Amino acid sequence: MAKPGRPGAAKGKKGPTKGTGGKNKRSLEGRGPTPKAEDRAWHPAGKRKAAAERYAAAGGKGRPGAKPGGSQGRAPKSKSGDDSETVTGRNSVLEALRAKIPATAFYIAQRVEMDDRVKEMLSIATHRDIPVLEVTRPELDRMAGFDGVHQGVALKVPPYEYAHPQDLLEEIVADDRLPLLVALDGVTDPRNLGAIIRSTAAFGGQGVIVPQRRSAGVTSAAWKTSAGAAARIPVAMAPNLTTTLKEFKKQGVFVLGLAGDGDVSLPALELADRPVVIVVGSEGKGLSRLVTETCDQVVSIPISAAAESLNAGIAASVALYQVATLRSARG
Repeated sequence: MAKPGRPGAAKGKKGPTKGTGGKNKRSLEGRGPTPKAEDRAWHPAGKRKAAAERYAAAGGKGRPGAKPGGSQGRAPKSKSGDDSETVTGRNSVLEALRAKIPATAFYIAQRVEMDDRVKEMLSIATHRDIPVLEVTRPELDRMAGFDGVHQGVALKVPPYEYAHPQDLLEEIVADDRLPLLVALDGVTDPRNLGAIIRSTAAFGGQGVIVPQRRSAGVTSAAWKTSAGAAARIPVAMAPNLTTTLKEFKKQGVFVLGLAGDGDVSLPALELADRPVVIVVGSEGKGLSRLVTETCDQVVSIPISAAAESLNAGIAASVALYQVATLRSARG
């Protein structure tokens, strides 16, 4: 005998019967298709899309927050070939704004701690009609790069415009200034370049020269390390450093090379009354052979036996200080 079923229960096999899906489908009608992830504001993909739209509205291209390419800390490039840089750090950003660098966007972190520098940045950006975009700190972290410190602010600037070495020298002479320049030979770390730009500004130098090949350029990392001095000290690019130094020598510029095995100790060299270009090599290889042969004098910086050598940034700073001290003593 069949077992009596529960009153009101449907008879038949267990599980869904034919056609039950239609009922569920009809119950969803009127809600429309499920939105894509990027169209949902709360979804990570939606947040990325919103950030990209803000970035594009400020004149940028591509996807903001891409990881930096290369070992020099360069700001991210878009697929369309955007070479712009992202300057980070309060001093660097403020100096760039003061120098009227043609920035395309000013980024500020949400709930950033306001100080006089941030207020001045906002004032300058507003008066110059630079788009001010409030972004999250993770977005700024990505824009600054893996080793960047943004302090809650960033500035998008166009690619750096290098001067020509000869134009730089002529401008210094035309202003009735005694030339004091620094040339880099094989220095590939942009942080060393930034430190040298900063020291050049601190000790009365008028410019830095970098070769076109095998050299650090003025990237976001150099901007940051210079603490804003890159907005005031011009950087010239030499197609060929040796040729440029030879041309400078013809115009009366004393070419001073720095090397650990230099013939003369730096303090013993009299440089106060002449135009000078200090040539700094890389910490590992030092000055190249052709550049060494071009120098009027190769000098060494006396250091303790506890250290094998000085890095390029420190060596340039010591030499610049020595020249500045001698010139100050001469009046």
